[in-house]
Order: sequence, then structure tokens, then C-alpha cells
Amino acid sequence: MPLQLQDHAVFESFLPAGNEPLLAFLGGLAESPHGPGCWIWGPEATGKSHLLQALCERLGDRAAYLPLAEFADATADILDGLASRQFVCLDDIGCVAANEAWELRLFELCNQLWDAEGTLVVTARAAPRESGFALADLLSRFSRLPAFYLQPLAEADRVRALQLRARHRGLDLPGETARYLLSRSRRDMASLYESLDKLDSEALKAKRRLTIPFVRDTLGF
Repeated sequence: MPLQLQDHAVFESFLPAGNEPLLAFLGGLAESPHGPGCWIWGPEATGKSHLLQALCERLGDRAAYLPLAEFADATADILDGLASRQFVCLDDIGCVAANEAWELRLFELCNQLWDAEGTLVVTARAAPRESGFALADLLSRFSRLPAFYLQPLAEADRVRALQLRARHRGLDLPGETARYLLSRSRRDMASLYESLDKLDSEALKAKRRLTIPFVRDTLGF
């Protein structure tokens, strides 16, 4: 099942800021795929989905991306055939933990990938042993994956991340405007990026720069 990746979800628009070892690891996987893959975990809205989609964008047809939060209520049959891809990328895998049918199918998928020398990359909000999986053999498979904790961005890095995303979209976001946005908007990066997307659209239509007055008027601050 082909799923649309977000156009901004590329490595070039992700600010490493303390996560350089993870970025280097993923870049290495994309260039020279070896090993079982990895487990990426951390709080909500820290960029886990961004990185998983960026890896898939880099790999093209060699990868399959599945956001499990969107399919947790579906049957685990949706995993059928994924092992035919060299890379399987499962986003928010904790959503199906403690579901016997899903755990059995995930264990089967892991075995198929191991046999085919495929690569599994997953994201979760916790480390493998804290993610709620009940099937011991599946947990053993997950525990073999190198685990990376995705560090949340510090205050100053949030401004830099917003400016990086803006540059990727062809926008100039002055530091003072970014700090104003950060002080008035919800502080998680997903909400900040959503605000930036709206500003991008409105600035294009109005042919305006991203000044503080424009941000205030557009977002109603």
C-alpha cells in the first residue's frame, strides 16, 4: 500500500542538534545497507516520523513506510508482503503492543526480514522493553536493534529548526520573528511547524515577508 510521504520530511530539513549519531547511522544505512536496522524512541513531536520518512525518501522503492497509529484498528494482515522490500519502516510501533495478533505477525515479519537480510527501522515513544510488548520472542528481536534516543530540541535550537524548515521552503524567517512565534504558539515542534506551514501559504498569497506584524495578524496572536 503506497503512502504519501510529507514533502518536507527529508534529512536536509532536520536539525541534528544533539542527535548527530542517529543522523549518521541513518545516513549510513541509506548509503550502504547492512545490519538489522534500529529502534528510534523519544517523546511525542520530536521528529521521529520526520526521520523515518526522510530515510524512506532517500531509499525510494527499496523501502516501505507504515504509520501504525493510522492502522492499529485494522487487521495485522496489512503487514503481508512487506518483507519483499529491503527496508521496512514502522512508525509508532507501540500502538500495536499487547495485541496478540499484531505481535505474532510482527514476529513473523522480523523473521522474514532476518532470513532475507532485510532491514527493520522502527519508532516508538519508549525503549523496546518499556513499550508494552508481551511476546518474549518478539521483544528479543526488537532488543537486538541498536536503540537511539531522540533528544528533544533545546530552546535556542527550536529557533534554528524553524529557520531551517523555512529555508527549505524558500522562506526567510528572521530570528526575532521565530522567537515571537515560539513565545506565542504551542511549543511542541509539530505545532510550530504547522504554524509555519500556514504562514508559508499566506505569505505566498499576500506576497509578504515573515515579519512579526504579519505573523500576529495571520495567526491571530
